[in-house]
Amino acid sequence: MNSNTKSAGHYFVVCIDNSDYPVALEKRKIYELISDASAEKHNQVRVIDESGEDYLYPASCFVTINLTKAVENAILRVA
Repeated sequence: MNSNTKSAGHYFVVCIDNSDYPVALEKRKIYELISDASAEKHNQVRVIDESGEDYLYPASCFVTINLTKAVENAILRVA
């Protein structure tokens, strides 16, 4: 995932596998990605999950997505 993450701004991922985290993650849901270089070294990503807090998950559970600015702003307004 580190090749797709950026150094500033807001970035998002879609959950593609929640089999080990069915309470914390919803499959096909968009999550905000929090930059965490240490986590990336361990093939993990930090996202804001269903609890509203940020936690580490395996990077393999997500796919990075690019959103238009309008969609990004709409998501951030309701978050």
